[in-house]
Amino acid sequence: MRYSSRNPVTTLALSLALTLTALPGVAAEPMEGDDDTPTRNIDKEPPVDGQTSELEVQLADPEKQLPLDELRKFTEVFERIKRGYVEEVSDKELLNKAIDGMLSGLDPHSAYLEPEAFSQLEESTSGEFGGLGIEVGMEDGFVRVIAPIDGTPAQEAGIEAGDLIIEIDGAPVKGMSLEEAVKEMRGEPGSEITLSIGRDGESSPIEVTIERAIIEVDSVRSRMLEPGYGYIRISQFQQNTGQEFKTAYEALVKEHGKELEGVVLDLRNNPGGVLEAAVDVADSLIDEGRIVYTKGRVESSQLSFEASAGGIAENVPIVALINSGSASASEILAGALQDQRRAVIMGTKSFGKGSVQTVMPLGDNHGIKLTTARYYTPDGRSIQAKGIEPDIEVRPAELRDVESGRRFSEADLPGHLENGQAGESDDTSSDEKEEEAQRLDYQLRSALNLLKGMRILTPEQGKVPEAESEGDNGEAD
Repeated sequence: MRYSSRNPVTTLALSLALTLTALPGVAAEPMEGDDDTPTRNIDKEPPVDGQTSELEVQLADPEKQLPLDELRKFTEVFERIKRGYVEEVSDKELLNKAIDGMLSGLDPHSAYLEPEAFSQLEESTSGEFGGLGIEVGMEDGFVRVIAPIDGTPAQEAGIEAGDLIIEIDGAPVKGMSLEEAVKEMRGEPGSEITLSIGRDGESSPIEVTIERAIIEVDSVRSRMLEPGYGYIRISQFQQNTGQEFKTAYEALVKEHGKELEGVVLDLRNNPGGVLEAAVDVADSLIDEGRIVYTKGRVESSQLSFEASAGGIAENVPIVALINSGSASASEILAGALQDQRRAVIMGTKSFGKGSVQTVMPLGDNHGIKLTTARYYTPDGRSIQAKGIEPDIEVRPAELRDVESGRRFSEADLPGHLENGQAGESDDTSSDEKEEEAQRLDYQLRSALNLLKGMRILTPEQGKVPEAESEGDNGEAD
């Protein structure tokens, strides 16, 4: 728009425009990400006789200004609550609730972190905190269990991935924020809590009483399944998980005495955790190429992680187990191994949490957790609300031995000789119990059998042969 500086009406309009840009709630500066910056460009050339000097003004885009009508509505609601609510509410409490509602209304993972929640978030990434030992999210006003953490009271009490928490100690969860529900579930170690659980396939809620404890999470556990075949379980991604994974693998190689024939990587019921830890594990197994990348609106959310040369388990076949409790960072690892043809993914479809949350401190002891980007696998597939589809679907199954009839042994014969070795106990050790649980784990047995077949058919080839893709749900840039 161009105006003559000799026109008094134009001068008044310009004055009003510049005054408006200084009013609260009106954008005087561009928003982050805008391409066109509002400018005031005054011609430097002096006026020529018979001509007028000109002033060029570009006003802020009305679409990007703060909505004054909506702000007035907010202040009106705020004032009516202050004057008319049945109990007196402080300005601070109302503003905190407004911030909390603004964030929680965006998606299930964005949240306002008051001091207690902020410190608990730091505890959960360090591997030791008080509570039940479950990763949860919000769904339709109820708390959904993403996954119980290994060896915690929640897992021992039978809490399963996908359970819907309806009541906490008799109090309905409906109406609580996620942070409020988590706060109710945390408490003094040794104290008990009763949860009312809704579960698929059950006609009525299940009552579960759990004793709270200090949750010390072992991120990585490992053992030999059979000579030559190792098992590594990652229950959660913490700051040191990458190094712990390498240490666990090297210990298995040392126990076997030479390179392994195959590895089962168990990511079932792994709710995620620290992104960099998942990248570290992937980098130790992948020699080159992209591991994961993120896309968001701001520059800081545009990230890409590439594999570096060198690592462990070169040419060793890997089968990675996932299920509906595998979320976030565990899906990133599974997606990278799948797209780079480094492992066979087996089990059932993963949870589908493919968004990035950034914790932004506000002052010293509180902050916000804001969803700032989406994850994409190396092939450009978005994990969000889609999850990782396994290469081979294997659903959990209950295994039981089938015997045709009574079997006799030497011990059943009258007058049989004793063994002759004293001091042996018939008590089942913890290792034997673990072996029995492993024997009855149908998905784990299927993974082990597949590894044996891969080693027979491709003895020197660790990567999975190329297969036709069924398509993806995103595109790489």
